[in-house]
Amino acid sequence: MSQTTALPPDSEALEAELARLRAEVEALRARAEAAEAAADHDVLTPALNRRGFVTALHRAMAYCKRHQVPAVLLYLDLDGFKGVNDTYGHAAGDAALVRVAELMRDNLRESDAVGRLGGDEFGLLMMNAGIEEGRDKAARLAETLKAEGFRHEGRTVPLGGSFGVRAWTGQEDVETWLAEADAAMWLRKPGRS
Repeated sequence: MSQTTALPPDSEALEAELARLRAEVEALRARAEAAEAAADHDVLTPALNRRGFVTALHRAMAYCKRHQVPAVLLYLDLDGFKGVNDTYGHAAGDAALVRVAELMRDNLRESDAVGRLGGDEFGLLMMNAGIEEGRDKAARLAETLKAEGFRHEGRTVPLGGSFGVRAWTGQEDVETWLAEADAAMWLRKPGRS
């Protein structure tokens, strides 16, 4: 003989309240995860922001040190970007930055990282790659920028960029590695004083 016990009226209300609270907790968890992901991604482009990119560099340096694998950092500064904003407006400048991030991401492996470091500067991290691979990739990306540019009001606007390339050679500090790649970029920048 099976007995079915009916829940007291208060129990049904309690179960409904628990279900509502569980759903609310799950919604808050999803919002927290989205906020955490957004904290590391650039608000404009499909790239990591500086914070996210620095985190990727920290992880890469630890991995390289532990497993004795190479990595290379490319530092990109767009050439003549102020002219894009001045000639076509800031909306066009934003479109150019989005396009640059897309081009960089589309021309790297999934295991690599692209970050917008600020303004018109980008960092590209290539794992399991040495200095020559980095230089070759920088040359090909510079050509891609020139050839493809970005579309604005029905026409293609060319882009240019200067790349600095610096291999990981045991640098202990992310900012040192970034500064070295930035300095290498400035050596190649046209019109520098």
